Amino acid sequence: MKQVTKHVIRNDLKRLFTYRLCLIGFKRKGFDRIYSYNLGEEAGVTAEQVRKDFSVFKIKGNKKSGYKINDLLHAINEIFKYQHNQHVIVVGMGNIGKALVQYKRFILRKMVIVASFDIDPSKQSKRFGIPVMPMEMMGEIIKKFHVKVAILAVPDISAQDTANILVDQGITGILNFAPVILKVPDDIIVSNINLCDELESVIYYTQKVM
Repeated sequence: MKQVTKHVIRNDLKRLFTYRLCLIGFKRKGFDRIYSYNLGEEAGVTAEQVRKDFSVFKIKGNKKSGYKINDLLHAINEIFKYQHNQHVIVVGMGNIGKALVQYKRFILRKMVIVASFDIDPSKQSKRFGIPVMPMEMMGEIIKKFHVKVAILAVPDISAQDTANILVDQGITGILNFAPVILKVPDDIIVSNINLCDELESVIYYTQKVM
């Protein structure tokens, strides 16, 4: 039975991305070791929160001598399996889809968009660095590249039907740019990205502090 997904991206997981970005910054400045209070101050959290998050993911360090930055980066990369390419597809080649397939930083994080799909035949004849294929070929590509994650960038009216197709084809994770709440089985991960909501949130908080 399909229902609104119960899975959410945990805050401690999100903070790992922030820690990783901070660690790269410290490394570029020439540091090779760091303490939890340094990392916490840079990331905007307490040292206790840093240590708690590391404990959750079994990242170890020495309280007295701190953490080696390279060791932390390696541990975080291990968590996200960055040593292996992660194959992804994009469904919907409108403005967002086009921008995503041309985003160069995905490959730096070993996330490889292997194909995109669109129902519009005129878009299928174009190339944006990767092949744009008809929806009927989706199952073949998913199977060939062992794809588990899809980026959904279709209009809201077709988002649920498209999500159903993705799930039926074996996709277990969806990054959803459509402004709708998808109903999927319990074991499917959905992360919703609504650019209007994000911008409106920033506007709201800037007005609050004025």
